[in-house]
Parts: sequence; structure tokens; C-alpha cells
Amino acid sequence: MAERRNVLVLHGPNLNLLGFREVDIYGASTLAAVDELITKRAKELRMEVRILQSNHEGALIDAIHEHREWASGIVINPGGLAHTSVALRDAIAAVRIPCIEVHISNIFAREEFRHTSVVSGACQGVISGLGVAGYVLALEGVSTLIEAQL
Repeated sequence: MAERRNVLVLHGPNLNLLGFREVDIYGASTLAAVDELITKRAKELRMEVRILQSNHEGALIDAIHEHREWASGIVINPGGLAHTSVALRDAIAAVRIPCIEVHISNIFAREEFRHTSVVSGACQGVISGLGVAGYVLALEGVSTLIEAQL
């Protein structure tokens, strides 16, 4: 692999409502503010990022497929799809790109059905419960994974 440091960042369903939805759980930061935070940290890490949010499982899967040759890492917050989407998990596994799963809330401190992520099994790491700072930590983690491959 060349010295590519390209990271695909995916936000799943309902994350477009950050700053509005369940502020007590997800915080007051908007998705635009989160994307700005991601872009700033990526620049510091000498990474190029492409960021996409979709409420549609297929759009997220298509983005993973379409970026498989461009991306050297993936950061994904699959939202509620974490608990149900075998197809999303399989897409991540199929492209063989280091991936970190992020959850703003601590999924293990919430409803029982949220305690299992089918997506996690295809990822090298999971960050849960650290708020939007989890995205920054995920970028740092995927950077370490990318460096190990260079």
C-alpha cells in the first residue's frame, strides 16, 4: 500500500439530527460541528477525509464499496444499524480496510438491545460513550492502524 492516508468517515441514520435529538444522550453538538472537528483533526494527522451521512443502509454500503480503493481507513458511526445490519458488517469485512466503530453514547449503559453490535466484529476497534470526542480518538486509532500497514 502506498503512503495513502485517506479516511472515509460515515455517519449513519439519525445523526443528521445531532444537536436536536435527545441532547441529554447525544449532546448539543451539531453534525456540522462534528464534521468540522473531524476535518480539523484529520488535517493535523495529515489525513484526507471524505465524510458522508445517510439515513439509508444501502447508501452507506455503496459508499464503502465506492471508496475501497481510495480509503486506507474507515471511521463509522452506524447508529442504530450497528445492532441490525449484517449487510453493513459484511461490506466493511469485504473491503479489508482498517475500521473503527464509534458511538457517541455508551451503548452498554443503554437499552439491552443496544448492547450488541453486529458491525463491531468487522472492525479493529470500538469507541463508545465518549461523546463526539470519540470521532477524534477513532481518527487517531485508524491513523495508527494505517501506519502499521505502510
